[in-house]
Amino acid sequence: MNFRSDNEAPVAPEIMAAIVDANTGSARAYGNDAITGRLDAIFSDLFETPVQVFPVATGTAANSLALSVLTPPWGGVYCHEESHVGIDESGAPEMFTAGAKMIGLGGHDGKFEPAALNAAVDHALAFGVHHVAPAAVSIAQATEAGTVYTTDEVAALAEVARARGLGVHMDGARFGNALATLGCAPADLTWRAGVDVMSFGATKNGAMAAEAVVFFRPELAQAFGHRRKRGGQLFCKMRYVSAQFEAYLRDGLWLTLAGRANRAAKRLAEGLAALPGSRIAYPVQANEVFAVLPDSVTGGLIDDGFGFHPWPAEEGVVRFVTAFETSDGAVDALLDAARRHAASG
Repeated sequence: MNFRSDNEAPVAPEIMAAIVDANTGSARAYGNDAITGRLDAIFSDLFETPVQVFPVATGTAANSLALSVLTPPWGGVYCHEESHVGIDESGAPEMFTAGAKMIGLGGHDGKFEPAALNAAVDHALAFGVHHVAPAAVSIAQATEAGTVYTTDEVAALAEVARARGLGVHMDGARFGNALATLGCAPADLTWRAGVDVMSFGATKNGAMAAEAVVFFRPELAQAFGHRRKRGGQLFCKMRYVSAQFEAYLRDGLWLTLAGRANRAAKRLAEGLAALPGSRIAYPVQANEVFAVLPDSVTGGLIDDGFGFHPWPAEEGVVRFVTAFETSDGAVDALLDAARRHAASG
């Protein structure tokens, strides 16, 4: 059974049906179709403010292109030291920003704090032209550790960013999972807290390939159409990407899917935490579980064919990821096997 990644989950039936429904007749190309034309209004309603939305195919493209708007080539983007934009995108943010530097900040549970951001900016300014110029902040929601920034935590980072003249980006690859945990309005976690632009993810939560760059400050979006085109993300048949978002956001489907994944993760974490010699490495606040398990349990689960990842950020930690389709039966099967291996030691 697969607990490796929510990227490996199937497409949600409702979203697959929307793709099929979109596959009727011809439609104008390059985002000029009727479905794509509705997205700005759909997202503006979701966020309770006028926004501009640019669909793309991948989270790496969304993050890299969004950050290219916020920083010059000689700029620095502050992020957590384990963030996806910092270490898991093969230098794409640096390439699309024409050379800006991702600067990792330490912090517990995958989150960095305002004091660390302030200190890093002070350090950069002290060196003048010998250091990259502070330009932007990128906040992952949920984080690489499966934790979630509260609205107050986002606002506190954004307040420092504003005071220091930095733009604020949110990597929302698992935004649905974060929101399902916090139960707040999408606006409260983004523009009301000070976010300028976000990468809005759907692929990890039931879509086939659907990410979007969402601008809360329209002036930032003025030339973004050219950036997306140059980045190879302006699809001729954009309707198939946009149809996924239309279904994803209809009647709260995205939060329903995320809630299922989150509940499965919580159940899994509770079971693993009860094993002798086991501990949960980070608070479980979305759909990822990071655990330290006895070698007999880890090895036994691998031999049984369960899929999960060793986590390179901390020795001895393994990561389990649940998705919208993770069943109680799948969680029970893994926990039963883990208990058996723990008992046989």
